[in-house]
Amino acid sequence: MMLKLFKENIRIAFGSIKTQILRTILTVLIIAIGITALVGILTVVTALENTVSTNFASMGANTFNINQYENTVRNRGGNEREVINPIISYPEAVAFKNKYKYPFTETSLSFTATSKAEVKYLDTKTDPEIKIVGVDEHFINNSGLETTLGRSFNQFDIENNTYSCVVGSDFEKGLLKDVNPIDKIISIRGARFKVIGVLKEKGSTFGNSQDLRVLIPIQVARSLFTAPNINYTISVMVSKKELLDQAIDNATSTMRKVRKLSPVRENNFGIGRSDDLINRILGITQYLDWAAAVISIITILGSSIALMNIMIVSVTERTREIGVRKALGAKRSTVAFQFFIETLLIGQIGGLVGIMLGILIGFGIATAMKFTFVIPWLAIIIAFGTSFMVAIVSGLYPAIKASKLDPIEALRYE
Repeated sequence: MMLKLFKENIRIAFGSIKTQILRTILTVLIIAIGITALVGILTVVTALENTVSTNFASMGANTFNINQYENTVRNRGGNEREVINPIISYPEAVAFKNKYKYPFTETSLSFTATSKAEVKYLDTKTDPEIKIVGVDEHFINNSGLETTLGRSFNQFDIENNTYSCVVGSDFEKGLLKDVNPIDKIISIRGARFKVIGVLKEKGSTFGNSQDLRVLIPIQVARSLFTAPNINYTISVMVSKKELLDQAIDNATSTMRKVRKLSPVRENNFGIGRSDDLINRILGITQYLDWAAAVISIITILGSSIALMNIMIVSVTERTREIGVRKALGAKRSTVAFQFFIETLLIGQIGGLVGIMLGILIGFGIATAMKFTFVIPWLAIIIAFGTSFMVAIVSGLYPAIKASKLDPIEALRYE
């Protein structure tokens, strides 16, 4: 009996929606626009978070780097002054690697030899925009990189300073297109290098292509690129995550010993954890979540007013119809329920249109910005909840107003 009544109410609701099609479309659009903005923002935020997590998950939350700086400016006694840290020189980097023997850790040394190298293969050459990085056998693993073709460096390559190299994935699309890159000879600064591996594509991080680079053994890089004040990066991977904090503490004291710092002096180097960067970027995205929350509140208010307005007008226009129903024995609850269902239908149609548009817009933005798109289930649930709340808030007053009409007065109404 209840199901039959429910079906009948839905049929009546669709009938009255059809008779006021233009007004209904406008109301649905008002709800849909708000929901579109909400879902669109949440879709882009979800895609951004997913991209950040994917990019850095490969690095693992269990690596840390020792660099020249952590923060460039420190506050001292109310006066901000720049802290000048010495660069991490090659002897210091090697001394650290030799002294740091914490269990379950692997230490890698590397440096950027140049960011503007020209690389040649046969008669073809690249634009001078290739990054050359001097690395050791642990660099690829510690940096969360993988080779899709060939192999990574091994201890023999590094200790014997072989003229071998691992290239970024862009070389397959450019300089080494249409050939198998492995064992091909490329030329950097007149030196000939055999390609032993190709890195998996990483894409761009903040505008810098990660795939236009060539990795070469660290000593070979030092002999080819002899610039003064080369700054080295020390990267440590801890295979057991639970030991990360102790490993960092141990690395800090080791580096202090290398630099012969007295106990009263502060560290003159920086330690950056890979998970710090993830947390910092995900911290930014929470502001976007707040923006989405504000938009959803505005959506609820705007859509509720529009929907309530249409339903009050609908009640007024259908006063005579309500009178006939009540005269024929319709209960107050039945009349109220009929109007409530009508409001709910309009709200949910608006929500569905908004969700589809929002996901399409979010997908478009995510694709354009090269984010990893995922279906934003949270956004969809929030949008359904929002449109449902809009319908409930907007439907209650008109439904109660309709149910309270006096049948005699209503029948006299013209």
